[in-house]
Amino acid sequence: MAPKMRTRGTTRTLQSSNDEETKTNAHSEDSPLEVGQAVRGKRKGSGKTGKQESSKAKKSPERPQYCHWLMKSEPESRLENGIDVKFGIEDLKTLPNQTGCWDGVRNYQARNFMRDMKEGQHAFFYHSNCKEPGIAGVMKIVKESYVDHTQFDKKDVHYDASSKADNPKWSMVDVQFERMLKRFIPLSELKKIHLQHKVKGGSLNGMALFTRARLSVQPLTSEEFEFVLSLEDNDPL
Repeated sequence: MAPKMRTRGTTRTLQSSNDEETKTNAHSEDSPLEVGQAVRGKRKGSGKTGKQESSKAKKSPERPQYCHWLMKSEPESRLENGIDVKFGIEDLKTLPNQTGCWDGVRNYQARNFMRDMKEGQHAFFYHSNCKEPGIAGVMKIVKESYVDHTQFDKKDVHYDASSKADNPKWSMVDVQFERMLKRFIPLSELKKIHLQHKVKGGSLNGMALFTRARLSVQPLTSEEFEFVLSLEDNDPL
């Protein structure tokens, strides 16, 4: 029987069969209208102008490859359709093997980022929609993307009637708790640094937490990830 707690992180324990991810109460962070668009190359022209068009066509830019992530979940109780969507890092720690699925993502761009995740990569567990949002700890991707079963569950807050079993829209990954940060790094501190770096230059100048703030699953460059990690050894700003 699935736990009663559900949220934008992991709420269900893992099962040995083909079960899906864990929540991400996507409604407040993710908007289905923000669809990630794939860049397609131009077709070569035909006839006499074909060579001219192909020579003028620019190569499509390659999609950036990320290996670090930031994933948001709600650590405080909030009822949605009678279900508590709470799921903080402490809840992840209580699951068997400290591992759970990250289900409930209902934004195409956030979903695509999860589909890019590789086993062994690291992500920050970010507490959102709470009194003090910020980064609480680090977790590891232990299973790459697969079908999110909650999209087919009519009793689930993340049920999607438009998604079909033969062509599912939504995916999830499995994550495992790795460690708490030495200190909680609040959003307020990250924002101060981001503003400083925008003016003077720095690692957090273009951090997605501020440029794509509403996404519940965000990519991080290696430089951003390492810089944020370094903050745990510093006194709070």
